[in-house]
Amino acid sequence: MKKQIAVAVLTVACACGSGFVPALATTAHAEDASMNSDQPITDTWITTKVKAELATTDGVKSTDISVKTVDGKVILIGVLPTQAALDKAVAATRQVKGVKAIDDSGLKVK
Repeated sequence: MKKQIAVAVLTVACACGSGFVPALATTAHAEDASMNSDQPITDTWITTKVKAELATTDGVKSTDISVKTVDGKVILIGVLPTQAALDKAVAATRQVKGVKAIDDSGLKVK
C-alpha cells in the first residue's frame, strides 16, 4: 500500500513538473532499502533521514543546516541562533540509524 501511494505521489509530481521529484524518489527508494535487511544503509538514505529529523526538531531551523554523509559520517554545516539549537541538531542526527560519526565542527552559533 505504501509503495502504491509513493508511486502515485511520484506520478503526480512528475506530471506537475515539481522540483520535489528527486527528493521523493530518493525517500521512496530509501524506505524500500531500509525495509529489506539485506540492503545496506546508504549515505543518501542517512542524509535524507537526518534532514527529516532536523525538520521535525523543535528549536532547529533545518534550512540553516547543510547535511552531507560520507561512509556513515554525517557532516553538519551551518549557523544556528543558540547553543541549545546546535545541541538539538547533533542529538537528532545521532538518533538516525546508520550514523557512525558526526562532524559538527562546521556548525556555529550566531
